[in-house]
Amino acid sequence: MDLSKLLIPAAVRVVGQLTSKKRLFQELGELASSAYGLNAATAIDGLQERESLGPTGVGHGIALPHARLEDLSKIIGVFIRLEKPLDYDSVDRQPVDLVFGLFAPKDSGVEHLKALALVSRTMRDANVVSKLRANSDPAKLYAILTESRAIQAA
Repeated sequence: MDLSKLLIPAAVRVVGQLTSKKRLFQELGELASSAYGLNAATAIDGLQERESLGPTGVGHGIALPHARLEDLSKIIGVFIRLEKPLDYDSVDRQPVDLVFGLFAPKDSGVEHLKALALVSRTMRDANVVSKLRANSDPAKLYAILTESRAIQAA
């Protein structure tokens, strides 16, 4: 599995400033809706429900919000780079500027965990992260996210 199977170019966006985690989840839901036709309200509710179990801010300015949803046939991803970092209640208390959202079918089981692990490994790569922070063109961000895994897998 590589990120190009989870993420499409239309699901990558740069956002100037958001005022809250709730607003970020709305942005992720709207992005999933426009890119994949997912119901935005369902996506937002799923993210908020998962977040209530514990924060998905993994540290170093990175958040990996995710949700399992009914009526979803495959695992999909959305990516947002924030120009102004947002307070996210991350494990290291650092504000977040790189957000990779993941949506999986309710019964995806191990496939969801594999996708989450792939995203997590990618977002822990310091080289990838520095390139993501240095670019604000969604097409370049998509290329960085999808090419990095192919290079490392080879």
